[in-house]
Amino acid sequence: MADLISLEEAEKLDVRDVHELHRRYINKSQVRLMTSFGFGRELVDHAEGAYIYTRDGRKIMDFTGGVGVLNHGHNHPRILAARRRFQEQRRMEVHKTYFSPYLAALGHNLAVVLPGDLNRSFLPNSGAEAIEGAVKLAYKYHGGRRKRILRADCGFHGKLLGSGGLTGGAQNKFEFPTIPGIGTFEYGDIGSVRRALADNRDARGGSDVYALLVEPFSASTMRWCSEEFLRELRDLCTAEDIVLIFDEIYTGWGKTGSMFYFTRYEGLVPDVVTTSKSFGGGKSSVSAYVAREPVFRKAYDNMADAMTQSTSTTYYGFGEETATALEAVAVAVEDDYPGRARALEAVLQPGLERIRKTYPDLIAEVRGAGALHGVFLSGGPRILDLIGKLPAGELAKDPLIRTKIITAAVIDTLYRKHDIYTYNTLNGRSPLVVSPPLVAGPEEAERFLGALEATLAEGMNRLLGRFVRERVSSW
Repeated sequence: MADLISLEEAEKLDVRDVHELHRRYINKSQVRLMTSFGFGRELVDHAEGAYIYTRDGRKIMDFTGGVGVLNHGHNHPRILAARRRFQEQRRMEVHKTYFSPYLAALGHNLAVVLPGDLNRSFLPNSGAEAIEGAVKLAYKYHGGRRKRILRADCGFHGKLLGSGGLTGGAQNKFEFPTIPGIGTFEYGDIGSVRRALADNRDARGGSDVYALLVEPFSASTMRWCSEEFLRELRDLCTAEDIVLIFDEIYTGWGKTGSMFYFTRYEGLVPDVVTTSKSFGGGKSSVSAYVAREPVFRKAYDNMADAMTQSTSTTYYGFGEETATALEAVAVAVEDDYPGRARALEAVLQPGLERIRKTYPDLIAEVRGAGALHGVFLSGGPRILDLIGKLPAGELAKDPLIRTKIITAAVIDTLYRKHDIYTYNTLNGRSPLVVSPPLVAGPEEAERFLGALEATLAEGMNRLLGRFVRERVSSW
């Protein structure tokens, strides 16, 4: 048997060793793809706040926000202290037959933060698990009598078999099996919802829909539902006794300028809301779905079903994870993360719009809210000539490949020349995502805007030429 690699030895691996181990034991194609970018050729030494420090001494400003995970930034001192406290006091992690004070307190705090009677929580590990738990709750609420669930055409809800099927079709490149009875409506179009409801009646003319799932703000497409749409959706679901589920996995905990996107509208309360990502403070893999009391009680609050829900995941309510989430929620509330997002918006929104007007041939559109914005890049017809340089295969067949190459070229230059780390969504129209952690300030926002403008000033032909040459050579 080969020798095991110890923790100490792992920490000393250089980037070539890491690449080789990934090729052998993880995914060879992933190495091929990620080494096309500067960040795929470096290793991180440590990270703090809005910054990443590489082993070769670079200080990188992280404007990815951890793809929704890092509202608190890297290694927030209060989050670290909460985890140390749990460890040093040797608290018990998990046991199904002991009650957890951390779980009890976290359930209370979620009910305090959320509006109305959203006060019954279940806490698995990932956002996809929270979605699937919410859907199961809705199905159980109707006793299995209704067979249909509606979701928007552009939503992203996870990659498990159930949540993957509930994710918008354009985001799935391979069709896996999924739960039955999924129907689709057009995002933000109440007429489309009405038509979908009319098409899903049972034999007696009643609704056959047990749940409707939607992201009030779609982080993958930078689109959002209007207040009018959300309120009409609430009224329709109430009239038809359909469980309305809001997915706020990415947008929760202040990211868009309100604690959750839907909470900016007074009196608007879904039947279930899901959260994850920054709920764990950047250190804890924890998620939740929180249900209105009447919905939860009808589904699970009886002696026969009391354990049906809680035994669905081994790590439900894991001790250190829930202790971490307690502190993460407290930081988001006490440090006014919605207000911090609005302060970033006050710099980013006009700055991005000014850059769009300066480079109308390179930027088709900018849109977003709070500390979450998308820059939709475009380019001239000469870009088409570069696509032929890509190796044959699935990438070259992608209908968005031109947009993705343009955006990737800007991301690569921001990283290599300006020490700024950004990303693009791989679905929707694949925008460059501007998503600083909420511990960043106006000065970081101004620095990003300056770097983006300097990058675009180089011209798209130069950016693309350099990026494609380096990408092809890395392959």
